[in-house]
Amino acid sequence: MGIEFAAAALWLAGIGAGIAGMRTVGIILRVAGLGLGTAIGVRRSSLLFWTLLAMPIGIELGIDAPHVAAQTRFLGDLFLRLVRMIVAPLLFATITTGIAGHGQLRSIGRVAIKALVYFEVVTTLGLVIGAIAMQIAGAGWGVSLAAGSGAAPVVAAQQSWQQIVLNIFPENIAQAVAQNQVLQVALFSVLFATALAMLPEKKRAPLLPVLQALADVMFQLTRIIMLLAPVAAGAALAYTVAGTGLSTLLPLLKLGVTYYVALTAFTLLVQLPTLVIFRIPIRGFIAAVSEPASIGFATTTSEAALPLAMERMEEFGVPRWIVSFVIPTGYSFNMTGSSVYLSMAAIFCAQAAGIHLSLGKLVAMLAILMLASKGVAGVPRAVLVVLLATASAVELPTAPILLILGIDTLMDMGRTLMNVVGNCRAAAILARSENALGEARQVAG
Repeated sequence: MGIEFAAAALWLAGIGAGIAGMRTVGIILRVAGLGLGTAIGVRRSSLLFWTLLAMPIGIELGIDAPHVAAQTRFLGDLFLRLVRMIVAPLLFATITTGIAGHGQLRSIGRVAIKALVYFEVVTTLGLVIGAIAMQIAGAGWGVSLAAGSGAAPVVAAQQSWQQIVLNIFPENIAQAVAQNQVLQVALFSVLFATALAMLPEKKRAPLLPVLQALADVMFQLTRIIMLLAPVAAGAALAYTVAGTGLSTLLPLLKLGVTYYVALTAFTLLVQLPTLVIFRIPIRGFIAAVSEPASIGFATTTSEAALPLAMERMEEFGVPRWIVSFVIPTGYSFNMTGSSVYLSMAAIFCAQAAGIHLSLGKLVAMLAILMLASKGVAGVPRAVLVVLLATASAVELPTAPILLILGIDTLMDMGRTLMNVVGNCRAAAILARSENALGEARQVAG
């Protein structure tokens, strides 16, 4: 462990030297740190280690070779395409075998109600913590908007709650798969599994082994695709740093720091207490979620971590029928990191425009965010669409949202990590509430 810290210290010292103007010294220190880290990685087979190592390598490439780094975006896009390719069949196979194969038809309705209540409570707490953090920090006060930035971008009309409910149900399952509508695919799978479970055993038996084999194949394919995760993580950061540069993010540093402080507060006040209350083994849980969380952090895409998160939580001891229902559903209803971000960003917009929000308007804004955030997809910066719609609904200026884009990628890393961890935590807690959480097993890697 000491060698890993030495490698990290060298790289961070190189970053500091570069900021101080000692460019050559900074490059030497950073390359030395990355070289030491690579030497350590050669002796390891840990996906987590290689993913974490690829992130500073990507940053280094973006700093010192921006023209090369600008061409690396396709590697991250390729990884995301491969992940999206397996999401629909993986969900279909795991949900159907989990419900129809284990006789959990009655339990799934009870878990669904528990899940929706849990999601609503946790995301509301996230909104409140984000709002309090931004009110205390006041990061938006004094921000100067560029001339001509007042033009509001075109925003899709805000959806009513009836439209949100209607969009949960697929009109065409092939279209839902093609458009990667995770929640619609999950709902179709639940209905299919319910119908299959209601068939006589004689008619149900021939199909279940086929679906089980499909689930096993998709998990194996997941392991193969995840070997590309370090490359995708490094490429994503290289492209981002090459495109925006580190210096352009400094004016919004206070906003970013405030956000990560709020995430820390959310972890200490919500995440850890719920794990303790429901008697979830914390060390085992951290080991189980570390790899999918690091993938989500690096790629800023919750969807990229979905297959591995499902596999790791099943290894942790959560039954498949709970994992395959709770985690995909949580990607639309339990985006805890996004909820913290949304309330902070909305208040930041008001502060940047010099608007003092009254308590009534603040409560109204949080209520709208609470509803609008339930349709957020697990893709990069999808929350900006919700933020734009909410700003229009409560008569906040949308121009400051363009300013947030400068630091949004750094914030998106934290909120995606929190989304992934939050959904894994929900699966473990709901399994415990059903007295179905098995003994935590050692996570591979």
